[in-house]
Amino acid sequence: MEMISARPVVVKHLPENLSVQHGRIFFLEVEPSLKADRPRLVLDCSKVRQLDSAGIQVLLHCLEEAMKRNGDIKLAAVPPAAAEILELTKVDSLFETFDNSADAVNSFYQFPAHAFQPALQPDYPISASESIA
Repeated sequence: MEMISARPVVVKHLPENLSVQHGRIFFLEVEPSLKADRPRLVLDCSKVRQLDSAGIQVLLHCLEEAMKRNGDIKLAAVPPAAAEILELTKVDSLFETFDNSADAVNSFYQFPAHAFQPALQPDYPISASESIA
């Protein structure tokens, strides 16, 4: 029996200033990881001190490239100021975030929590003749 090894998870640290110039440099650095089949990437945000619209565009562009190849990007260690900007721009809902890089990496190797939830109940009432007694 042949086992298929899991694809590695790549961790990249975002620069302190994720503006236009730094964002372009960062994207060029991370682009090879995004071109892999089913890329799995954790962006460690612990050093981010300035996040503007150009930085958000970089994050969205990274996510778009990963999703084109059936991959995903997760954020780790997002500082409060950056988290607030992501929330104000509604971008926070597009990324799964974690307290640290290790938790984000491990999340790629776990089943999603919703996989273990019971099946949804119908939204409409079931009549007595339809119910299973």
